[in-house]
Amino acid sequence: VKKQGAMVIKTETCAFSGLKIFPGRGKRFVRQDARAYLFIHRKQSVYYLMKRNPRKLPWTQFYRRFHKKGTAAEEVHKRKNRGARSTALSRGIVGASIDEIKAKRTENPQRRLAAREALVRDIKTRKKADAAKKKAERPKTAAPSTKAQVPKTTKAPSKPKTGGGKR
Repeated sequence: VKKQGAMVIKTETCAFSGLKIFPGRGKRFVRQDARAYLFIHRKQSVYYLMKRNPRKLPWTQFYRRFHKKGTAAEEVHKRKNRGARSTALSRGIVGASIDEIKAKRTENPQRRLAAREALVRDIKTRKKADAAKKKAERPKTAAPSTKAQVPKTTKAPSKPKTGGGKR
């Protein structure tokens, strides 16, 4: 029994989208300067004639290559980013050294919560003291004047309105 080798099919690529075109498929367009273009579907040929840029259409292979989509390098890049984050946390930030950051990270959550509540209480008492001081400094306003209240005069009833308008 003879084993036959895999059949080789000659494929061409679409001049617009970069997709494979198998024999018997596609449409060939020959320009006036005798340059031939092969398109896989009518959509690609129409887009070519409308002078669309295949690098701006996400479904084309040219776009994917131009924007580095679906390559093995992309996954390697993601892995590198994950590793880079852990090293970034090993150095200090402006206003806090690495020792302070590590101490805060390892600190007990209940202790951190208690410290926060104490700070809030301190701020509230300070605000109350400031408010009391301002109240004490403010001169007491004079008692309301003892002028005799003048009774309001009521208008004499005017004539009732008659419906004399535009309508």
